[in-house]
Amino acid sequence: MEGVVSLQRACFPHPFPEELLWASEHLLRHMSLFPDGQFVAMDSDRVVASASSTRISESKWQGHQNWDETVGGAFLETFCQDGNTLYGLDISVHPEYRGKGLGRSLYNLRFEAVRKLGLVRFGTACRLPDYLTYAETIQNVSVEEYASLVASQKVIDRTATPLLRYGLTYVGVIHDYMEDSESGNAAALMEWQP
Repeated sequence: MEGVVSLQRACFPHPFPEELLWASEHLLRHMSLFPDGQFVAMDSDRVVASASSTRISESKWQGHQNWDETVGGAFLETFCQDGNTLYGLDISVHPEYRGKGLGRSLYNLRFEAVRKLGLVRFGTACRLPDYLTYAETIQNVSVEEYASLVASQKVIDRTATPLLRYGLTYVGVIHDYMEDSESGNAAALMEWQP
């Protein structure tokens, strides 16, 4: 667990809020609730990438709200054993290991889990960490406009663009998803269906 905790801190430095990063007790809860949705990549004895997922109901997916209400916070209080959406909570690839295909491999494991479990979709609310910089450069750009530009491949976002390349489809924007100043506190809702 400590390897994943350390990994998150390397992947999400300030200004990402420390209180939104996993602690060991969160990861233990994820493993006890849903071991089939948790993945790590190792280099010898070092955790170099991880992905956490939960299952949510169709009503939670369709009525998407902020992170806490959708997934039940870090302890996954809304976990639904028969939920039809595999919901991506987090993916982390250590900066020294980026560009080596680990992110794609972790997403492929998630897609395989959707097929294996007979679910309707993989879904996630994706950070848009390059939004703030882009909005400061190009005035009067809303989060929706930015997300649409990313989805149409006119702008590259370091988090959302790879997910589009992995085959996820942009669905829309959720405002006030979580405290995340780089993303304008918003997230891009994305899904993949088998």
